Amino acid sequence: MALLLASASPRRKALLSLLVAEFNTADPDIDESLLPDESPVQYVERLSAEKAQIYASADHAVLGADTTVALGSSILGKPDSRDSARAFLKRLSGRTHEVHTALSLNIAGRAQTRTVTTLVTFAQLSEDAINQYLTMDEYLGKAGAYAIQGYAGAFVRRIEGSYSAVVGLPLWEARELLLTAKIPVRYG
Repeated sequence: MALLLASASPRRKALLSLLVAEFNTADPDIDESLLPDESPVQYVERLSAEKAQIYASADHAVLGADTTVALGSSILGKPDSRDSARAFLKRLSGRTHEVHTALSLNIAGRAQTRTVTTLVTFAQLSEDAINQYLTMDEYLGKAGAYAIQGYAGAFVRRIEGSYSAVVGLPLWEARELLLTAKIPVRYG
C-alpha cells in the first residue's frame, strides 16, 4: 500500500525516510486554531487526525502528525513575530516543558492515533542569548519558537522521552503504526 505523509515539514520527511523508502507528501491546509477547553494533547491529536483525514483514500495510507510545546495547559504554538518568539523563550528559560506529538495513520477513512509526550528542560537563558538566537530565524514556523535539532539544542539541559518526537515524528511509534497496518518499513 502506498504511503502519503500529510506534512510539508522537511524534518518529518527526513525522519520518515529513515523508516520508509518511498512515500509521497502533501501539504494539508487546515485551521490550526485551538478549540475552547482543548488540552495540548487533545489539540495535537485533533490536528494530526484532521491532516490525515484530508487525504484519506482506499488507494493509500495517510500519516498525519502535529507537534506542540506546552507549559502546563498553556500551548506555545508557532510564534507570529520575533516579539512573540522572545516571549516564548523567556517563558521556557530555566523551566521544564512538555512537547506533545501526535501521529495519525488513516487507511480508507479509519484512523489510529498515537501520542508521545517528551519533557524538555531549558537552561536559564540570558536576554543576550535569546536576542542572538532570534537573529538566526531558526524559530520561524516552530512550535515553542525553537528547533531542538538546530542551535536551540544547546539550550536543552535535559530531555526525558523521544528526541525524534520533539523534532516532529516519533520514530518508534511511527514504525509501530506502520507495521501494525502492514506497511513495509526498513528493517521491519
